[in-house]
Amino acid sequence: MLAGGASSRMGRNKALLAVGGRTLLEIAVRAVAGVAGKVTIIGPPGLYEATGVRVIGDLRAGAGPLGGIETALADSVDGWNLVVACDMPRLADGGLRRILQEAWVNADAGCVIPESGDGQAEPLCAAYHRRMLPVVRAALDAGTRKVTDALPAGLVRYIRMTDDPIFQNVNTPEEWGAVRRDLEH
Repeated sequence: MLAGGASSRMGRNKALLAVGGRTLLEIAVRAVAGVAGKVTIIGPPGLYEATGVRVIGDLRAGAGPLGGIETALADSVDGWNLVVACDMPRLADGGLRRILQEAWVNADAGCVIPESGDGQAEPLCAAYHRRMLPVVRAALDAGTRKVTDALPAGLVRYIRMTDDPIFQNVNTPEEWGAVRRDLEH
């Protein structure tokens, strides 16, 4: 679970925004735990310790989501790892389960990244195999920060998930207001 971002466009911590009595972090933790069984939050330990979920800090400060992926893979002992950003208020078990099923079927892939109906890739709600750790590290060492730029095409398996709203994320107060109004009605 990636929860270490600065939330600069939002102006406050996105993980702690609440809808329906639950924070975005709680929504994400529940969805991931329902599919993966265990959750680790990658973010500031002091900020999220009260959640009762294991929290570890980024290995590289300021490396963005790619740095969070590095931290998650370096910490993991599992082959496949579900990596999910905490700013997706519509996150659901079904979509996450499908991503993991595709990962297990595509054992030679390095990661399984869903695409929305319009072909937009969502690398922050995807499955990454631990064997991607050296690839991610090398990209970070070379100064790459964009997740999709760090992933060699031959190791990525894209899956189309048309009309699945689980990938909707919130980055600005305006986006948050629209999503909150929609979810609370």
